[in-house]
Amino acid sequence: MAVSGRGPRERMVFSAAQLIRRGGVTGTGLRDVVAHAQAPRGSLQHYFPGGKEQLVNEAVEWAGRYAAKRVARFLAEMPEPSPSLLFAAMVRQWTDEYRSVGFASGCPVVAATVDCAESAESTREAAAAAFAAWNRPVAQALTDMGVPAGRAASLATLMISALEGAIVVARAERDVRALTVVARELGPLLDGGVAPRD
Repeated sequence: MAVSGRGPRERMVFSAAQLIRRGGVTGTGLRDVVAHAQAPRGSLQHYFPGGKEQLVNEAVEWAGRYAAKRVARFLAEMPEPSPSLLFAAMVRQWTDEYRSVGFASGCPVVAATVDCAESAESTREAAAAAFAAWNRPVAQALTDMGVPAGRAASLATLMISALEGAIVVARAERDVRALTVVARELGPLLDGGVAPRD
């Protein structure tokens, strides 16, 4: 996820997402975004005439697309996909990060929701859309594994909600315990959602 190789606009969206992961929306200044993105100073007004709110919304949308794309990558790494293995891969992304670089960062969608859901309707909508964009490929993957379509959407919501909650607890505790617990405890329930084959 390097900044280089992207145009200034894309770099600023990416940088905003990375900075929001660490400091939330309120702790992310526009100057910080420009510096992190190594973008020209006047480029913010040019690319984001809607100001910080537009930039935050686009960063949240980027994060939703990124999470959605990760689902296909996780599945491609599994010889025999199962709901529990998919969830374990989603969790492992975070446990690996926290074990290697510490607990400074979380999900930018959650950070934007906490900071802006009541003050900026467009950001709340962007966050809801980001979660929906992530939920769809998870639900589709579950359906492809044999979970009935009606239940797949519910289990996808459960997986994402449990993961996001465990991320918050892990950051508070400075320990991956909550992440490993949700993977272990939800695994059998998720696999139990696969319809028996005739």
